[in-house]
Amino acid sequence: MELVKTIIGLEVHIELKTRSKMFCSCKGDHFGKEPNTQTCPTCLGLPGALPVPNKKAVDWTILLGLSLGCGIPRFARFDRKNYFYPDLPKGYQISQYDKPFCVNGQLSLDSGKIIHIRRAHLEEDTAKLLHETINGEKVSLIDFNRSGVPLMEVVSEPDLSSSDEAKEYLEKLQQLVQYLEISSAEMEKGSMRCEPNVNLEIKDGDKIYFTPIVELKNINSFRFVKKAIDYEIKRQFEEFKKTRIEKTKGNKPSLMHGNKHSLMHGNKQTRGWDEDKQITILQRQKEEANDYRYFPDPDIPPIEWSEESIKYYVSSIKGYELPWQKRKRFETQYNLSKYQTKILTQEKEVANYYEQCVKIGRSKGVAGIEIANVIINKRAPENLTPQKLVEFVCASKTTSWKAKEEVDELIKKLVLEHPEVVEGYRKGKMQALGVIVGLVKKEIGIVVPIERIVEIISTQK
Repeated sequence: MELVKTIIGLEVHIELKTRSKMFCSCKGDHFGKEPNTQTCPTCLGLPGALPVPNKKAVDWTILLGLSLGCGIPRFARFDRKNYFYPDLPKGYQISQYDKPFCVNGQLSLDSGKIIHIRRAHLEEDTAKLLHETINGEKVSLIDFNRSGVPLMEVVSEPDLSSSDEAKEYLEKLQQLVQYLEISSAEMEKGSMRCEPNVNLEIKDGDKIYFTPIVELKNINSFRFVKKAIDYEIKRQFEEFKKTRIEKTKGNKPSLMHGNKHSLMHGNKQTRGWDEDKQITILQRQKEEANDYRYFPDPDIPPIEWSEESIKYYVSSIKGYELPWQKRKRFETQYNLSKYQTKILTQEKEVANYYEQCVKIGRSKGVAGIEIANVIINKRAPENLTPQKLVEFVCASKTTSWKAKEEVDELIKKLVLEHPEVVEGYRKGKMQALGVIVGLVKKEIGIVVPIERIVEIISTQK
């Protein structure tokens, strides 16, 4: 029995930081606000209230779609997704089904692997359930401040094959959204939420089997995403082995079998991640699209874009420098390594700060790579203005540090004493070299650039 492939697709929900909600004029910024203070008849779902779409939310959804290389269909519309839950006052959610705003995009990982984007569509967020204990009794309360906030959903194809790839995909998507300044995309605050869909391809003898798809929920950090996926891979494989053993004993298997042309029979599942217990827990059997009885929302007219409108959207994206474009420019313009550009462009504010420092440093004979090393290795005091940081670099250059040869000899000695660090670096874990940086600083009080350690390692056999 062999695990052939892990199959992962991601559904990512991103709250857009528009001033007002998706279909009414209530304030969209709900985090930390007094419960139920930002509501109106529309977002409370009261009879007679009519929704009016937020144009800025539509514009931002298309902006992200174009950044991901999506096509913009000429025709789009909003639909009603019908289901009952306490956080959904209308008994349905206004979403998009078969006519979304953006389709068929892609996102590249650092390895060069392409993750295809099926769609990016726009919907309204639900209210928030608060589980409290009042007078010794456990109750669930509802805060409708979040109800109706614009929520963009980005759905990938099941192209991801490991928890590491899923984590990198999410980090890149978060970075893109923050660069475009359309959302804070903070998972811990709920403005970015993801549901991984996971199943396995397993070979048993001459047959290929697929486990049922499991959607994972209640995950609020990238680290938890990785842990939840890794646990689910192990759980599904163990469950499959158990099922096969039951079948060989003549028992009726609890999971169903298939062949290379079909999925294993059985319902999809929704499972929640329990961080305290480090396990996933069954919540319910997952609904199919027809369970939601989608139909076009009769209160919102469909949208048909003109060629001029689509050309306008396409031209507007040219005004943005996307993260991967900035990384490439930093490499060529400032002669930086891939590692340096990745760190400096991780956050837009840091990238802008670096360029301001380089601009000032040019007149003082300070090279961009010197400034990069100071920022990356955190040699300077925090919160310096660009002017002050350049002055710090200039002062450091005139300080009498230990001879370069002495520092290099220490690095060589530490590299020999810590082969596990070198092994980690050669496996692609650049952060492993931080051990050597820390040891050098402890020994002689100097923070050496990681690039210097890399140079020394490369000269050794």
